[in-house]
This record gives sequence, C-alpha cells and structure tokens, in this order.
Amino acid sequence: MRVPPPPKRLMTVVYSASMVIMVGYTLWLYAMGSYRDLLIPLFLSMLLLVSLLMHLGRGIRPCVPRILLLVSVYIVVLTSAYTQPNTSSMWLGLPIGATFLLLPLWSALSLNVVFLSAWWWLSTFETTPFSLSYVALALLLALPPWEHARRQALLRATDPNDSDCDAYHIDTLKERLNNEFQRAAMLNKRLAVLVIHLPQLDMAEEQFGHRAQTALLGALCSEVNSRCRDHDILGRAGNATFWLVLPDTSESGALLVRERLQRALSRRVLVETGQLEARIATCLPLRKESFERYVQRLEARANAIANV
Repeated sequence: MRVPPPPKRLMTVVYSASMVIMVGYTLWLYAMGSYRDLLIPLFLSMLLLVSLLMHLGRGIRPCVPRILLLVSVYIVVLTSAYTQPNTSSMWLGLPIGATFLLLPLWSALSLNVVFLSAWWWLSTFETTPFSLSYVALALLLALPPWEHARRQALLRATDPNDSDCDAYHIDTLKERLNNEFQRAAMLNKRLAVLVIHLPQLDMAEEQFGHRAQTALLGALCSEVNSRCRDHDILGRAGNATFWLVLPDTSESGALLVRERLQRALSRRVLVETGQLEARIATCLPLRKESFERYVQRLEARANAIANV
C-alpha cells in the first residue's frame, strides 16, 4: 500500500514558503549587486511560482508540481556546490530529505542511487566518506515511510474493511461472496449481486485531489449502507467498482434495489463533483456455475459498465 500524500494545505505552505525564500534570495542578490548570479535564482523563482499555481489549479496531477519543486531543490544545491567550492557537503542532505518527502519510497531510493552514482564521477569532495554519509542518511530517511508502509500492509491484512471507505476489502469481499454463493447452492436459495461503478472517481482525484475522492467514496458507501439490509454485503472490488451482495434476493428484487439506489444516489450532491453519478448493473449466478466463473462474469460486467 502506498503512503498517503500530505494534506493539500501543508503542500500549499511548502510551495509558498519555497517561493518566498527564493524570491527573497533573488532580491538580496540584486541589492548586493551580484548581477551575474541572478539568472538561476530568478529562473527558480519563476519555476516555483509555476509549481504553486499548478498545485492550486485543477486538472493537474499532484505529482507534477512536486517534481518541479524537487528539481528546484536539486538545482539550488548543485549550483551552490559547483560555484562555491567551500560549500559544506552537509547541504547535500537537503535534496535527499526532499526526495523522500515528495516522492514514493521506491522512487526516492532509485533517484538517490542515481544521484550517488553521478556524484562519484563529478564530486570534488572526498568520495568515500561522503558516500558512506550519503548512504547512511538515505537509509535513515527511508525508515519512516518504510515503517509506515509496513504497518499499513499489516493493517490491511488484519482489517476486513477498505482503507478509503466503509466497505469490505476485495479479499474479504470475495470470501464473503464465496460463502453466500456456497450457501445459496446448498440450500437452494437465491443470490444477486449489484455491480456499482463510479465514473467520477478518477476525475475527482485528478482535479480535486485525494480528499475529494474520499468524499465521493464516503457518499456512496453511506447512501448504500443506509438503504440496505444488515446482512447485505458492500465491498470495493476495484478502484471505482463496488459489489453489493444481496443474499436471498431474486432478480426482480435486485432490480428494485438498483432503482432505489439510483434515485438516492442521484439526489446526493457534493461540492466538488456535483450530483453523484453511479452506474449499476445486476448479475445473478447461473445454475451449476462455478464460483470462479461467476467472479469472472462480475469483473466482465464491471468492465462493461465502466466503458459505457
């Protein structure tokens, strides 16, 4: 499981503070008359302003302004190291820390390996002590996100619920569905499943961030859970796909539930995405059908309504 991104307000403060610091440094160089050194700080000030505007705007992936901010940090440190030979190697810890704060764990480790390899060829410092310090600092900074990811994986293995909404995780969902499938086959009971797809989910994350996506998932789960029976099972089968397992329900009963849910969901309005849109399809097991085949039909039905 990936580590959740920092809150948008915190990242706004980071982008704003970075831009203010760089603009202040540029103005200080101008006031001191160091006109030859103005080019790079001026360029970085504009780059940080662009990253801030991209972060505040809509329709832009959050990783793009983070990459711009990380590039700015690397340019500042490397420029200082090569234009001022007396610069302490301690400042090289700044891009290392920024890498682990702005990128996922494995991406940050890979980038630091590439950076260390390049520094072996270009560095004017004593390479062996610097390399050992660099590796030690990188491993130390990698411990918090690694431990967080390990705890999240352990929680996911022991918690039946999805991490983002009030629905069962896919593994628990398939286990519960298998139990109901076997029960219906043995006792000659009826079973129905509603396949629910949220077409707005990907758009909400790209344009409004993770918070809007969580709000959309929460709205769907609250509406479905409040209008279903206690023994009905709602689980998240994919990023934007849910399965609602309806034990002891015929095809006509499943159609009634679908109409009731569609009316309720259409009346739910969110601030970012507007009216909640959901595509719902029914899927009943066939006579003498295996569970694996039934799961395949459920996944095919989900793909079909997703591509409408």
